Amino acid sequence: MSTYQDRLAAKREAALLGGGQKRTDAQHAKGKLTARERLDLLLDPGSFVELDRFKQHRCNEFGMDQDKPLGDGVVTGHGLINGRLVFVFSQDFTVFGGSLSETHAEKICKIMDKAMEVGAPVIGLNDSGGARIQEGVDSLGGYADIFLRNVEASGVVPQISVVMGPCAGGAVYSPAITDFICMVKETSYMFVTGPNVVKTVTHEEVTSEELGGAVTHTSKSGVADLAYDNDIEALRQIRRMFDFLPLNNLESPPTYPCDDPFDRKEPALNTLIPTISTQPYEIKELINQVVDHHDFFEIQPDYARNIVIGFARMDGRSIGIVANNPAVLAGVLDIDSSRKAARFVRFCDAFNIPVITLVDVPGFMPGTVQERGGIIKHGAKLLYAFAEATVPKITVITRKAYGGAYDVMSSKHLKADLNFAWPEAEIAVMGPKGAVEIIFRKDIQESNNPETETLAMEESYRERFANPWVAAERGFVDDVIDPEETRQHIINGLRMLENKAVKKPYKKHGNIPL
Repeated sequence: MSTYQDRLAAKREAALLGGGQKRTDAQHAKGKLTARERLDLLLDPGSFVELDRFKQHRCNEFGMDQDKPLGDGVVTGHGLINGRLVFVFSQDFTVFGGSLSETHAEKICKIMDKAMEVGAPVIGLNDSGGARIQEGVDSLGGYADIFLRNVEASGVVPQISVVMGPCAGGAVYSPAITDFICMVKETSYMFVTGPNVVKTVTHEEVTSEELGGAVTHTSKSGVADLAYDNDIEALRQIRRMFDFLPLNNLESPPTYPCDDPFDRKEPALNTLIPTISTQPYEIKELINQVVDHHDFFEIQPDYARNIVIGFARMDGRSIGIVANNPAVLAGVLDIDSSRKAARFVRFCDAFNIPVITLVDVPGFMPGTVQERGGIIKHGAKLLYAFAEATVPKITVITRKAYGGAYDVMSSKHLKADLNFAWPEAEIAVMGPKGAVEIIFRKDIQESNNPETETLAMEESYRERFANPWVAAERGFVDDVIDPEETRQHIINGLRMLENKAVKKPYKKHGNIPL
């Protein structure tokens, strides 16, 4: 072997060592994998091509000139997930705690630029102590360079962040801009200011986990979408999610061979709806029955559970699902559920993923907390998202669609392509009981038998308004369908809409009610 080959081999070996065996052992002791081990699990075996493995930081202050590890704390490159191209970066906590330097940021920016040029997603594995203090404003500038690219890539290529360690201060804003955030329980956290600063400023005693752990962000703040028990499970699920997504905004979502019959009937759906209209049922039972092979990948399962969102396939094609869940808060729309669903609809629309909407909604959540929290504007976000979406949109009203929530949930008036209703669906300004109490208040007060007359009036109102037939007469519902045939009707619609094209007037962008 020549001297040059020896030198190359030695350099490659040094780059693989990261921060050394001692720090690698410390990483493992925390239940965390190293940066390269994570990439080995995320990507197809042997597919990773590394870039900038020999890059070093340029800081000479505070003795940094004596310690210049190869790669500078982040592993970057491209590889394949189930044979499809993806760009990746994986921060190496064994090197300066994964802290971000100017050159560390340059490596990330390079693969993000290339991802946009070739049209492929970016997956970032975050495990960093934040900005490298020794570099001062250079490291802060590096963060801003990454943020800019996150914004430029938004809606062009899918961006997924996996937080697998600390992510604090300015570092949190890059994941926040990306499309999806996954966290690992007990070993990852995100916050703008840590527990010590919180204690100093507000005198609150709080742990890192309570302040910004995976459970906090997936169930309370809604910042993160998914949380898993360990690195291995998180990376396995990211591979699964990746299979639902197109590589970029100019491609259609992937289609896979499907041996699940398109006209499969599900008789169980005929009895899914309880006979008493106020009784709950689990909407995920309906979702699992109609999608291919009963395979549903739910997003944000622990946040705003009164609405369900996620990916599935029908007829082998990727779809997005938005569904009110009567099992939680009767499926009512509130601030959190509106924001959750709106962002998901906008992602699907940006990346050509059809949206199936399953409606059973009694209205918007009343109360001072919701009004003072801005339910008007937050609810308008969902309305805006459905109205601006040009992908195929198919809506199924299963039981009730009351008031403004009927309009907001991808109604025909917001240019949904196909709107179906089950025979027992109630489409009205409000439920029969509330409507009768308003319309016939005087008659009820003057009645000798108010209870009996009220029940009769409710039945009359239900017969006249609270059913799908009035909406069907006006074309607001395209068809009233048997519940067991829901899958067939949706797939027929998706096939018909496969080449849907919508031309809109030019505008720089709309002004969504943020």
